[in-house]
Amino acid sequence: MAVTELVVVPSTPSDDPGPGPRVDRSTRPASRLGRVVGSILLVAFALALLVPFFWMVLSSFKNPNEVFSVPVRLWPETWHWEHYVELWTDTGMATWLRNTIFLSTVVTFLQVLTGSFAAYGFAKVRFPGRDVLFLLYLGTIAVPWQSYMIPQYIMLAQFRLTNTLLAIIVLQAFGAFGVFLMKQYFESIPEELSEAARIDGLNEYSIWARIMLPLSTPALASLALLTFVNTWNDYLGPLLYLRSKENWTVQLGLKNFVANNLEADYAMLFTGLTISVIPIAVIFLLGQRFFVEGIATSGLKG
Repeated sequence: MAVTELVVVPSTPSDDPGPGPRVDRSTRPASRLGRVVGSILLVAFALALLVPFFWMVLSSFKNPNEVFSVPVRLWPETWHWEHYVELWTDTGMATWLRNTIFLSTVVTFLQVLTGSFAAYGFAKVRFPGRDVLFLLYLGTIAVPWQSYMIPQYIMLAQFRLTNTLLAIIVLQAFGAFGVFLMKQYFESIPEELSEAARIDGLNEYSIWARIMLPLSTPALASLALLTFVNTWNDYLGPLLYLRSKENWTVQLGLKNFVANNLEADYAMLFTGLTISVIPIAVIFLLGQRFFVEGIATSGLKG
């Protein structure tokens, strides 16, 4: 009769924690101290980033001589609320804001539309040369605009689009970054949804509009926010193509407002900058949840 030996291997402390209660490492004093220190550092960095913004807002209420006074005064001695009234009535601020809002809204809509549509083709539709074409299109991001700025201007001038808002819209209606962002998000959506929709009789346009877009709200919000901010802050494009005062944007109008004054009134300049920043800050606060979610998930698959 064979004898079977039973070998007992003693468990290590890491394998068998023992009958006692388990210790949560997150409740250890060192772990709690690390979280507290990390939170303090994040708050300090956030305040450091917000200090210039608050200084700009407070400077808009100062006397022009107080803006760069030595020593630096954070709070104005006398609050000059009339700066906002004077800027609105004595300049074309209302026209500048209207043009900027119009351009930012139209360009954002077109980039979201064209970017998501092209991204769906690259992500879900199979056709010869798809990957090569996408790499070539994506490579345009690495080409600086200054390298083809003059030929582009000549082309638009031949079409008589210069000195019109349509020139800016045509230039920025398409963007390779938006296609890349949306393609990454579309690839994270299971292919089984598209296959089931095709079996049910939906064409590619219906799949894109009725399935892909509703499932891609975070990525669409991220693309819309980035496009809106970039168009709102654009200065070089309006500088080249918009010469008439009735077509100026906020950035171009404020630059000419400062250049036309022999003595730069920085208090009024900061007033205009504050007005131009408020819409962007509000939009970002409203869409930051979708922005973070869209950026965080655009690179995930599966």
